[in-house]
Amino acid sequence: MIWTDLFWGFFRVGCFSFGGAYGAIPLIRDVVRAYGWLSDEDLTYMIAVSESTPGPIMVNLATYVGSDQAGLPGALLATLAVVLPSFLIILLVTAMLGPALKNRYVQAVLGSVKPCVAGIILATGIGMVAESIMGSVLAPSPHMDAMIMILLLLSIRAIYRRLRKRKMSSIMLILTSAVLGMLIYM
Repeated sequence: MIWTDLFWGFFRVGCFSFGGAYGAIPLIRDVVRAYGWLSDEDLTYMIAVSESTPGPIMVNLATYVGSDQAGLPGALLATLAVVLPSFLIILLVTAMLGPALKNRYVQAVLGSVKPCVAGIILATGIGMVAESIMGSVLAPSPHMDAMIMILLLLSIRAIYRRLRKRKMSSIMLILTSAVLGMLIYM
């Protein structure tokens, strides 16, 4: 039963995630909640770890959940399930629909999807930050560690930008977050 749940759960994520890994986070959250594989807190930690490790977040999360639920075979199955739809779609598009992608109507549809994906990513990010600061919606309890962490990250990012006259790279932000997380949560 776990095999079919892993495959179909992550296959659905792979089928319906547009805009890359960040657009898939709400879908992954729904799947792991529906099957009871991870708590919200564990999922938030795994998103942070998946962001910090090489490879796409969606694949890293699928691999972790599959491994956690059914060992190495589960990790392989969940990973295959999450990448299979993209592989098949790209194969189909390159083989049959190459000229259609140059069509201005198709381009208009694809262009209109981008703002929707940005909104989904923004809403997910805001929801995760709010949840990490305030806890559950049903029983809010402020988490001072999370508030301090977010304020420090925002301050460091602003100072870096002022001193260096450019944005902090994603890699530098991830490393800074990791160091602060170790200092604050240990």
